[in-house]
Amino acid sequence: MLIEYRRAFGVAIACISIVSAAGLETANSIRIPASEFDPASLEEDYENPRWSVLSLPGRERTRYHLVNNEEGSSIAASSDNSASGLVYAVDIDPTEFDVIEWSWKISSTLEKGDLTRKKGDDYAARIYLTFDYDVSQLSWMDRVKYKLIKTFTNYEIPLRALNYVWANKASKGTIAPNPYTHWVYMVATQSGNEHAGSWRMESSNLLEDYRAAFGEEPMKITGVAIMTDSDDTKSAAMGYYGDIVFRKGTDTK
Repeated sequence: MLIEYRRAFGVAIACISIVSAAGLETANSIRIPASEFDPASLEEDYENPRWSVLSLPGRERTRYHLVNNEEGSSIAASSDNSASGLVYAVDIDPTEFDVIEWSWKISSTLEKGDLTRKKGDDYAARIYLTFDYDVSQLSWMDRVKYKLIKTFTNYEIPLRALNYVWANKASKGTIAPNPYTHWVYMVATQSGNEHAGSWRMESSNLLEDYRAAFGEEPMKITGVAIMTDSDDTKSAAMGYYGDIVFRKGTDTK
């Protein structure tokens, strides 16, 4: 069970463990500058004020590198039966910056990818958001589960996360619990290969997504991560990531 929860929480844990950075902030937006970051500058277990590498126990690492071409700058991710992420710590109020925008591209989806199964929990592109949460608000059973996990790790375990994914066959707009834990919800922003090979600009109201997933109001966003993985499906994947931007929307309860 511990390995399963490390799988689900790995990216989220790393988001909290690195030094917090505010991104490039204006009055109405906060930009996470993926297009200006060279992953080659990082080494495993090296802490950076902005970015950090996350490696999962017993997994080969996905390869990330900066790409500069006629399409612009982006981070390319190549996964071959591997899983690791790049994480960026933030402190963002989701009730103020309630819209997330980003650009991404994939070569193709994973044939065995399945949003509902642990053995299918792989994506050519995914973006994590982790949120602060008070453990005292958990149900009795979840508090027991949390304490059990904490006996095996010193990490502060995030208890709420949204995971925007380019799914294989789930319907676009699907919001469903991660097959490892209901403390993480998946949002199928894209699905299938119709737009594979092309850059896609995405926008989502993360506040509405959070409410739909968890049925409650969110606390602060504590981390952002990009991740391309293929270890559960024992396959390969290619993904590309542009900047991630949080904007002020027009949310009303």
